[in-house]
Amino acid sequence: MIENPNDFSHEPDDEQGETAAGTHQFVTFLVGDEVFAVDMAPVQEIIRVPSVVRVPLAPYSLVGLASLRGRVLPIICLRRIFGFEERSPDDSTRAIVIDLGQPMGFVVDRVASVLNVETDRIKTVDDIRSTVNSDLLTGMLRDAGGYAMVMVLEFGKLIAREFAGITAWSHTRNQAVATSGYLAGTQEDIDSDERQLVSFSVADQEYAIDIARVNEIVQIPDTIVHVPNSLPHVLGLMTLRERLLPLVSLRCLFHLPTRPLDEKSRIVVVTLGTVAVGIVTDSVSEVLRVPLDQVDTLPALLAQGGELSEITQICRLQAGRRLVSIISVDHLFCHSAVREALDAVAALNAPPVEAADQIDTEDEEQVVVFLLASGEFGVPIESVQEIVRVPEELTHVPKSPDFIEGVINLRGSVLPVIDQRKRLDLPTLARNDRQRIMVFQFDGFRTGLIVDAVTEVLKIALHTISPAPRLSGEQARLLGRVVNLEQQGRMIQLINPAHLIDGGDSHSLAAMNTVWQ
Repeated sequence: MIENPNDFSHEPDDEQGETAAGTHQFVTFLVGDEVFAVDMAPVQEIIRVPSVVRVPLAPYSLVGLASLRGRVLPIICLRRIFGFEERSPDDSTRAIVIDLGQPMGFVVDRVASVLNVETDRIKTVDDIRSTVNSDLLTGMLRDAGGYAMVMVLEFGKLIAREFAGITAWSHTRNQAVATSGYLAGTQEDIDSDERQLVSFSVADQEYAIDIARVNEIVQIPDTIVHVPNSLPHVLGLMTLRERLLPLVSLRCLFHLPTRPLDEKSRIVVVTLGTVAVGIVTDSVSEVLRVPLDQVDTLPALLAQGGELSEITQICRLQAGRRLVSIISVDHLFCHSAVREALDAVAALNAPPVEAADQIDTEDEEQVVVFLLASGEFGVPIESVQEIVRVPEELTHVPKSPDFIEGVINLRGSVLPVIDQRKRLDLPTLARNDRQRIMVFQFDGFRTGLIVDAVTEVLKIALHTISPAPRLSGEQARLLGRVVNLEQQGRMIQLINPAHLIDGGDSHSLAAMNTVWQ
């Protein structure tokens, strides 16, 4: 079934999601059996669910932290928030990146569509009861996108309720980004007699690419690096998750009039095997589900030969009144402009001549890196007094806090030992040879912390360290910073040693030290 094209906007006009007189723009998505919508204005982009690192002491709904183009992005599961049964991500699962003061990715089962909804079809939540508390809703959409009723979520309230420790959330944006590009479901959601296509506009003409060849859709970056002596079709290179992505202009490729890139322009990232190219479009419109009998091969007399043979099929929509040209990604990658852009990336990715480790030590921080529940953590090297093996037996101390494993004799001194997994509410682990005790000094007394393994002493460039998202009060005090080594695919959470032991625990440990001396 083809979505009504009148329900989609090709060029959203203002920052509040308004696209035309009397209409409002929304992204609709599914979580479980429920259909929801969110105002388009704070939606930055929609991506496949990235790999994450777990954050101790964070709310249950937080899946973890991901890296998105050098920024730390919290990933939140809406199924957990709504109390739905959990399921593993599949090809349809997406993360909607919403910025309400801080970008956050919300995992949904499937993105359905981008809709323009007439104002008179937006209803209030009075007297509405559903599986989701109506306090989290701003309204209901009637007869939208093929659904009788769609719930409009208020993400500002949802975040404020779920993450009480987060401050400075903004419910309105003066410079909201209206992102109309997205990826939706995969072939599992498509009948065998349909094609699913991502459609976009170039010079007021509609084009589309098979969704299976589209990796993601992103905004125009702040910086595009020009490739010297390149063809006009090659706009340059951008960095996408620490990888260089060549950008090719469809306007130039199709010999259409050029125009400056603006906030509506989008980059459709397409892949051929392991190679990716960013196709620059004027705007991304929607995902089309087109019956095969409405897809025609381009007549031979109309097909352009030579290099411009990218368009091989045409969709006939609305009884033939709306024609959408389907671009063949395989043919596109054969074009000389695309090959030149890929060659430029290959040249720039060649190993550097000079070593890259000559960094001023004043711009570095040295940390001891250790493992807990497959996550990497670090503490300043000067805070660690020593690292010792865990003995076969620890002396248990009656009536001590649960996370205190006991005491050991360390060269004639009694050392209280804490199981750091229990301290951070992580799953327990049976004793093994890799575990170590890291010894710290707290307020005049020493304490040992059991960790899964100590892996390395690492010099970290300061520019890779950023404040961690504030997800809870205790998490913010203990894990206030994060190291994003995106090129290595690593994220290290830095622990503030001063907050490893809170006030009440420090009194207990101090008393324990006094008793055993």
